[in-house]
Amino acid sequence: MLQLDRLRYQQDRFSLTADFQIAAGDRVAVIGPSGGGKSTLLNGIAGFLAPKQGQVLWNETPMPHHPGERPLSILFQDHNLFPHLTVLDNVAIGLRPDMRLSAHQKAQAISALDQVGLGDKAMAYPRDLSGGQQGRAGLARALLRQRPILLLDEPFAALGPALKDEMLELTREIVHQAGITALMVTHDPQDALNFAQYAILVVDGQAQAPAPIGPLFDQPPPALQAYLGRRAP
Repeated sequence: MLQLDRLRYQQDRFSLTADFQIAAGDRVAVIGPSGGGKSTLLNGIAGFLAPKQGQVLWNETPMPHHPGERPLSILFQDHNLFPHLTVLDNVAIGLRPDMRLSAHQKAQAISALDQVGLGDKAMAYPRDLSGGQQGRAGLARALLRQRPILLLDEPFAALGPALKDEMLELTREIVHQAGITALMVTHDPQDALNFAQYAILVVDGQAQAPAPIGPLFDQPPPALQAYLGRRAP
């Protein structure tokens, strides 16, 4: 279980509060207007921001202060790929940053590429990949790390509708099979509905407790209606 216990983050004059928990294996969309605090929430969970009060816990244990020691992976819109490394090395670096891989670890990286449909691109470079393929490579590295939490900050926003839907479906299937707790920031209500079981509405510096996404969008509260400008689909 991921618990955000009476948290408050402060950045200059902006303050974000959160006090709720997310069950292990849940898929959660983080939605709300720009500037409301969505990325601040993810950065806080990741450990890039130190809270002014409260703490983040995983399975009732406080998360380490150092981001690299937290039990999570992050996938951004640029997919965190290094242009000078092959696709295989970009994935394998998730296991060992020094790239001193055992034969077993290399086999694990190749298996992760196969899982996302990139087995034939292992020796290619990021510049040789399409946007969707770059997203798959980033996803493969996150999977290889085998962390129980995955944070997604609009990783597929630059893709066309059909390819974005494909990547959302692939990500949803993989995190479901692996039992990963996933939080995805998105501005697109349809993406949220396609991916998530629950939604966290972040408005004016307050991250509200997760709510079942279907009922929330069927009967949106005033803050969500104002953000959408219409009733959600």
